[in-house]
Amino acid sequence: MRIVLIVNSGLGNCLANWKKRMNTPLLHILRVMAALVLGVATANLAAEPLASFTGQLDAKSSHQHTIDTEAGDYVQGRLTGPGMRLVLVDRQGQRVRVLAKGRRDVEEFMFVAGKAGPYRLDVRAPAAGDYRLEILQRVSLAGQARPADIPESPRLRALLQESGDTEVFWREIERVGAPLIESTGVMPALTGRERLVTFLWRGTERSVRLFGGPSADHDELRHLAGTDIWYRSYRLPDSTLLAYRLAPDMPELDAPSHVRRRAILATAQRDPFNPKSVPDKPLDRYDGYSLLELPAAPGAEWNAPRPGVSAGTLEARRLASRILGNTRDIHLYRPAGWRPGAAGNALIVLFDGESYTREVPTPILLDNLIAEGRLPSTAAVFIANPSNETRSKELPPNEDFACFLAEELMPWAKAQGIHAPAERTVVTGASYGGLAAAWAGFSHPELFGNVYSQSGSFWWAPGWEDSDTYSRPAEWLTQRFATAPRQPLRLHLEAGLFEFGRDGQAGIRDTTRHLRDVLQAKGYAVSHREYAAAHGYEHWRVSLAGGLLALIGTANDDAGGTAGDGSSDRR
Repeated sequence: MRIVLIVNSGLGNCLANWKKRMNTPLLHILRVMAALVLGVATANLAAEPLASFTGQLDAKSSHQHTIDTEAGDYVQGRLTGPGMRLVLVDRQGQRVRVLAKGRRDVEEFMFVAGKAGPYRLDVRAPAAGDYRLEILQRVSLAGQARPADIPESPRLRALLQESGDTEVFWREIERVGAPLIESTGVMPALTGRERLVTFLWRGTERSVRLFGGPSADHDELRHLAGTDIWYRSYRLPDSTLLAYRLAPDMPELDAPSHVRRRAILATAQRDPFNPKSVPDKPLDRYDGYSLLELPAAPGAEWNAPRPGVSAGTLEARRLASRILGNTRDIHLYRPAGWRPGAAGNALIVLFDGESYTREVPTPILLDNLIAEGRLPSTAAVFIANPSNETRSKELPPNEDFACFLAEELMPWAKAQGIHAPAERTVVTGASYGGLAAAWAGFSHPELFGNVYSQSGSFWWAPGWEDSDTYSRPAEWLTQRFATAPRQPLRLHLEAGLFEFGRDGQAGIRDTTRHLRDVLQAKGYAVSHREYAAAHGYEHWRVSLAGGLLALIGTANDDAGGTAGDGSSDRR
């Protein structure tokens, strides 16, 4: 069949050009793949040539042409003739479908043959004229296959032309570390600010998935046929900072989608070829995440103790809430030399306090920024969650939690000597905590004059958890900002470029952009930044200093470029 010869002509040219560029023999596996395809071509050389018909019709007349097909054949063709129509008819003379409606002088068509052949192509002429009917290609069901997968990675392509022994490759990866990062030899060529990042796994598993990758989904790694290599490549900005895990043989469950997704945690583990991790000293291979830091990724320059910097104090307390009916940990940070009520004092209120005192070394960060004169004397209140359940209930917009903040927490903190005017008070958090920060500022701007949201969950809407999809599209808090009078607030919003949604829903990146646009339209003072990052503390611990400085910094700066090259700033 002609289609087979055309396909293999193209494949032959491709392989010849590739071999010429590489100037080395092709790996045996590619010879086998090519032989398989060429074998199909050879088997079809004796087949009848593809049909082509010409004719002339009087007005309102028709002519049928029988074509030879087998069930499952893919047929593509073309009808040429002014106003000519084409109908596919089965062996009983019944119309199967209209293939061309006569809207153009040349119309292409395609169909898959069923079991009711032989089929006829019925050419119909509304007006007198000549026509030409051509079958351009016919591909049997057995011959229908996806093209061979050729890795985008130059290193893996080179491996395909070596001996086939992957030991040398894996020794190289052990030496340089994973993921594989490449900047040259990629086709099409990378931009100057991109890298090709290839995540790798060695083994004979049935499948391997990437947890925490740049697609915000559980992407499957591909298996390099005939080897023990699993891989998946992405073109990423050179400022990318990601934490990820690899999950071999993720369990498949007959369960709702959110339960099936969470099953990845059963096998997700750090990359055995990547020595970088968060935390620095994980408990076992399943603990923590592997860290990807590309050359221009922002650094956490404020997060380590510095010689000569006086450390503040961090006091652990317990606070019982009558409104919420529970008790939680509260940590109170006082910088060195803190004087309650002093002019210029500032205050930061942080949700997920158990994380912002551990994964994010906020007290150390504040020590350094204050000592450098980048922040005024700034105290902090860290609000912990009693449980995951209470976190999911309290942090999304919740009237009782807003009352707890205004009527219990803030008066209690003031009684401990920790307070500041609203215009120098920042409320902040990440994910649900970022959503909670915006809600706290919206509900009580007399207490929280500055809102800092790190990857806020602005996709949220009441009752979303009762749906089997990622979220509902309501963006409830954004609607409240859009319809309510403007509040005396300044806001700083940030999100990762890789914080996409799932199941057709907008994710954190896009809903944060939407909130930014709504706030700007309402006349709010709002700044917005995006980073080449996903959803996690590996990024939030780096960007925290920049967000605080943007709101209450003494020079109104951005921490010396901690936004990274992937940032944008819109005020």
